[in-house]
Amino acid sequence: MTMKNNELETKNELQEKSLFDKTVGRRSFLQYAGAGAAGIALVAAGCKKDRGYENPTMNGGATLDFKDDFGVLNYAYALEQLEAAFYVKVASAPPSSFTAAQKAYFQDIQFHEIAHREFFKAALSTAAIGSLEVDFSSIDFTSASSVLATAMAFEDLGVSAYNGAGSRIKNATYLLLAGKIVSVEARHAAYVRDLISNGTFADLNSLTSLGADNAKGLDAALTPDKVLAVAGKYIKTKINVINL
Repeated sequence: MTMKNNELETKNELQEKSLFDKTVGRRSFLQYAGAGAAGIALVAAGCKKDRGYENPTMNGGATLDFKDDFGVLNYAYALEQLEAAFYVKVASAPPSSFTAAQKAYFQDIQFHEIAHREFFKAALSTAAIGSLEVDFSSIDFTSASSVLATAMAFEDLGVSAYNGAGSRIKNATYLLLAGKIVSVEARHAAYVRDLISNGTFADLNSLTSLGADNAKGLDAALTPDKVLAVAGKYIKTKINVINL
């Protein structure tokens, strides 16, 4: 079963069906970001309707141009595509040893990641990169330990990615949105860590390779080039980075 079909199967479980059934538009994105109707425009022409996840796959690769905020948003969009694809796959066929609580957790998280992905897609409109082709061949989706370890790696990397890119965002609305999303990603990371080893949710010493500083109480933060080097293992699409 393809990722798209798996995702469509979860459609009826979403309380907020607008992610799939109608426009995720400029107004909705501004509300999600906490901006009022008078907030600055995120896209010049608004957002077109899209159903499900139908961006064309990029045959020639994707270019992330960090010359402006849209480059940072596309970077976040790429990472959210990766996370959403992973969680959709797990939620559609969780490891047999998963508890009911774990199954429910991964169902919830897939909806978070789909929401993040779709909001970035809507905000970027025609400036959005296409659909990334993922490579999960190194993950054993029948093994709870493999799935949990990968989830922890993705969540920890996601937190470090947002923290590391925050200084590049010039627009206050975008920065507010990134702050809201990274806090959710951090909650995911903490929960997965506790599933693997209870009480390790705040273990910053284990995150020093991602830029965490336990002595200062600072979470992980990595520059985009370092994040993409790690994430590249799971992405078949060639990603070109310029003006970093």
